[in-house]
Amino acid sequence: MAALDVRFLDRFFDLHVMDAMQIAVESALKRLPMKTEEGLAIAAERLERAYAWLEGLLAGRTWAAGATFTLADCAAAPSLFYADWVHRIPETFPVLRAYRARLLARPSFARAVEEARPFRHLFPLGAPDRD
Repeated sequence: MAALDVRFLDRFFDLHVMDAMQIAVESALKRLPMKTEEGLAIAAERLERAYAWLEGLLAGRTWAAGATFTLADCAAAPSLFYADWVHRIPETFPVLRAYRARLLARPSFARAVEEARPFRHLFPLGAPDRD
């Protein structure tokens, strides 16, 4: 995969997954002039669109940019971790769900998730009892 593709995917995860998720978080923190439910609805709509695109892109790939773990996957891991908390990746996107599971299984990311476990109660929307 070309470096340009890796960078594009890095930006996609930041701009279309993490930013969409952040709308729900910011509305819950009252940093946006809307109710939490409105922020969640906007985030869900945007995340559904991103999830659908990613489902097609990731088909037949181990990692975001192909067979090798890259910067794109480093951006995907936290983005999809929290996005799934805000708007669960539907079962209709099995490729994306499997990709997120592979990210969570990476030793470095699994360690980061485990070490942050005591701070989950600080997530403004409430952390789910999973992951």
